[in-house]
Amino acid sequence: MNSKVLIVDDSKPDLEILKAIVTNAGHQVVTAISGQEAIDKATSIHPDLIFMDVIMNNKDGFEACREIIANKDTKNIPIIFVTGKCQKADRVWAELQGGKALVGKPFTPDQIMTEINKHI
Repeated sequence: MNSKVLIVDDSKPDLEILKAIVTNAGHQVVTAISGQEAIDKATSIHPDLIFMDVIMNNKDGFEACREIIANKDTKNIPIIFVTGKCQKADRVWAELQGGKALVGKPFTPDQIMTEINKHI
């Protein structure tokens, strides 16, 4: 299968946990630690799916999502937000930015696998 999944989070522990879940599911993982790096990597590697944190320095996840979706080459990559901001308003806003779903932190491996299975 070997799909490419881009994981974007400025929290090293969250990044490592997500990376382990996705790698164990048999997917190739590429990581980024800022919104700008996410945009650059989405453009250069065209991942099959992006898990994106919201609150980060140097462009937040919502801003990065809007830029990725505005680019004709990357607009079809599904973006799943993984964030501590998971009130109803955050979910609505995530969808308005173009996100396919929002998984709240702390997340479970099952929640991450559900999104992978849905979008890859």
